[in-house]
Amino acid sequence: VQLQASGGGLVQTGDSLRLSCAASGRAFSSYYMGWFRQAPGKEREFVAGISWSGGTTYYADSVKGRFTISRDKAKNTMYLQMTSLKPEDTAVYYCAARRMTAVVTSPSWYDYWGQGTLVTVSS
Repeated sequence: VQLQASGGGLVQTGDSLRLSCAASGRAFSSYYMGWFRQAPGKEREFVAGISWSGGTTYYADSVKGRFTISRDKAKNTMYLQMTSLKPEDTAVYYCAARRMTAVVTSPSWYDYWGQGTLVTVSS
């Protein structure tokens, strides 16, 4: 399995940005996919997750109502639409996949990781 994250950049407070994660290597019907982020000096934290087959979503409280996770099965791509961005959203964002569909927020339970894409929100 290979994951390729893209879409990061430098934006201002209140702006929007959409991240993409292109997945390849196998069928993902039984997978759970997630977005994580890691700010300088901080631990990697869960942002949002989605079951590949059913599309059920789950969000961290810090992004609920501002971020939307989705996936396009035909394109084997997952997205993270981020709105009302804040400086505290600044981080490297990673996409990840795990081989079971249960919701899990700990990064240690994920089997595959993308390379990360940097999001910087200026005040």
